[in-house]
Amino acid sequence: MMEKEHCGDLGFTFIETKKGEIIINRYGRKATMLRSNRAMEFKTEMKTSTSDEQQQLMARLTGNYKRGNERLAKQHPRNTR
Repeated sequence: MMEKEHCGDLGFTFIETKKGEIIINRYGRKATMLRSNRAMEFKTEMKTSTSDEQQQLMARLTGNYKRGNERLAKQHPRNTR
């Protein structure tokens, strides 16, 4: 593994491997891995983002974020089966 970037807000960090893959960690545990085009898009977006935006991007990619509608989602017909 080559280089480690630290972003503190939501506990997300990422590591770029020698193969160009991106490993996104949350509080030191692997959350997801990005390969090929997704990894390249991620790196490009990270260069132009603030620290807070980087944290939100990593949260969206890993699915580890709350949208504020969790209570409403429980009542949706597809979730009441």
